[in-house]
Amino acid sequence: MLVLILVSCSDNDKKVYDTTSNIDESTTQNTPVISGDNSTDSTINTENTLSTEQKLLQDSPEYAAKNEGELSIQDSETAYEMCVRALTDYYKAVWNGSDIELNTFIDNENLKQYTQNKIQSQYDVYLRNNLTDNLVEDIKIGAGEVESTDDLDGGFLNLKLPTEIKKSVGSYGEVTEFLVRNVNGKLVIVDWYTGAKDSYDFLVRGENLTINNPNIWKDSEWVKKLNSKQIEFSGSIR
Repeated sequence: MLVLILVSCSDNDKKVYDTTSNIDESTTQNTPVISGDNSTDSTINTENTLSTEQKLLQDSPEYAAKNEGELSIQDSETAYEMCVRALTDYYKAVWNGSDIELNTFIDNENLKQYTQNKIQSQYDVYLRNNLTDNLVEDIKIGAGEVESTDDLDGGFLNLKLPTEIKKSVGSYGEVTEFLVRNVNGKLVIVDWYTGAKDSYDFLVRGENLTINNPNIWKDSEWVKKLNSKQIEFSGSIR
């Protein structure tokens, strides 16, 4: 069971996760099936089938907010569960080639596209360097925290989740930060950044960023510049 402990209340409410979560699911080793914008699926989902798509839809939970029209600190536990599921599917996609259903977690098409490219780029690098045999078997979430912030668009939650990625041989750790909003009664990730040194986000988006703008992926000029960085980065690692 997830235990939330309230540690402070001010303009921004904050809670600390006092327990760890272990995720242990079956793994497969394939080209990752990344379901998102249909315009990009044709180039990435080379092994996608109708039965796989149906199964992904059936298995994909919807993370409902407690109140359709607002977001509060009371949504923390559901947001936490969503982000843990997103991290689990993400690490197994980039290392194991497992499926990930991005529509479960992300509503913004720009963030979805960036995440698709991020997963595919990392998987391709690991595959070229014969690293995909060392599968991700489990992830463990350490003591994280969530902070609630009000704004004109209904507020957002900021979650910082330290994660240990346990592989067939060895493990490594990094911290990922999420921003979560209530969109039409459903909790969705509106930003997602892993700032570990030499991580994909570190190299493409920049190092030691402050993640506090839930509308960043709606900024067309910023997205255009970031897309150019992604293309440049992908070309440099081929």
